[in-house]
Amino acid sequence: MVRVLYVVERTFMRKTFEAIDRHVEAESAYVPVRPEAVGCSEAIPAVGVDDVTDVDRHVRAVDPDVVVYNHRFRVDEVDFYDDYPLVHVRHGASIGRGEIETTAELTGQAVDAALAPGERWARRYAEVYPDDVDVSVVGVPEADELVAAEPPDEKRVLYAPTNHNYGGGSYVNTAREVLDLFADTDYELLFRPHPMDRKEEPGKSLTAECRERIADLPNVTFDDDETPMAGMRRADLLLSDYSGIVAEWLHTGRPLVQFTDVAADENEVPKIGYTTSVSDLTIEDIDALYERGYPDRVAEREADFRADLGIPMDGRAGERAAAEVLTCAQ
Repeated sequence: MVRVLYVVERTFMRKTFEAIDRHVEAESAYVPVRPEAVGCSEAIPAVGVDDVTDVDRHVRAVDPDVVVYNHRFRVDEVDFYDDYPLVHVRHGASIGRGEIETTAELTGQAVDAALAPGERWARRYAEVYPDDVDVSVVGVPEADELVAAEPPDEKRVLYAPTNHNYGGGSYVNTAREVLDLFADTDYELLFRPHPMDRKEEPGKSLTAECRERIADLPNVTFDDDETPMAGMRRADLLLSDYSGIVAEWLHTGRPLVQFTDVAADENEVPKIGYTTSVSDLTIEDIDALYERGYPDRVAEREADFRADLGIPMDGRAGERAAAEVLTCAQ
C-alpha cells in the first residue's frame, strides 16, 4: 500500500521529492500530472496513468495516507485534499518575485502542512496561510548534499538565471553577454538556462542560438543535466539573479554574482552576493572573487541576508521534511 504519494508536475521538480523520499521509511510512489513527468524518476516508483491531467482520479485510485505537492498545478480545480492530507514543500526557494505570497494564496484552501525553506518563508506563510495550516521550517532538502562539499578550485563558473516567462529573470538580458565575457578565457563556463527557457519563447530561440555558439567555444559547456546539483557541486562561482538556485548555492559558501538585468520591471534583485549589471562585470571581478572571495562589505551583507533567510544548513533538511510528511500520514 502506498502511504506517501508525490505529485510531479515537471521533470526538474523531482529533485525535491527524491531528496525527501530517501528518508521516508514507508511505501511511496509518484503520479505525473504532465506528459514530461512520466518516467522522470528512477528513485521513486511511478504510478501508471492513462490521463495525466486527471489528478483527482489518480490520487483516489492510489488511496495514499498523504499527498505531497511542490508546485501549484491545478490546485484550484481539484478536491482530493478533502479526503487526503496535503503537504506543500517548495521545489525552489526563490528569494524574489513575491513568490511566497503567491504560493500561499493559491494553495491555502487545500494545504494541511506547509514546509518552509527558512524563517523568512515561515514568517510570510504564517501571515498568508489560514490559521489551520501547520507551518514548519525544514530547510532545502535538495541542497543537503552541498553542505560541507569541498570546492573544486578549478576556475569553473556556473551561469544559471531564473526563467523568463514565469520568473522575469535575467536570462534574456544577459546570456549573450555572459558568453562574450567568458569566451577564450582561463575559466570553464557551465551554461545552464532554466528548463522552461529551453521550451518556451523567447528563451527557446535564445537557447538555440547560444547552443550553436557554445559548440565553437572550447571552454564553455551547455549543462544539460535535468537538475542543477551536479553543476553546483562542480562550480567555484555562481552567476544568477533571484533564482531559487541561489538559496541552494548558499549552502556551498562559495561566491555568488547576482545580475540586476532582470526582465520584470517591478522586481528587484535582493542584494545577497556581488550584485552587478552584466555590462559592468569584468573578468578581473571574477578573478578577485575566485581568488579572494567577497570584499568585506559584501561578505557582511551576505551573512546578514543569510541570517534573515533562516535556512537551516546542516544537511538534514530531507530528514525533517520526511518526518513532517509522515506525521501527516498518521
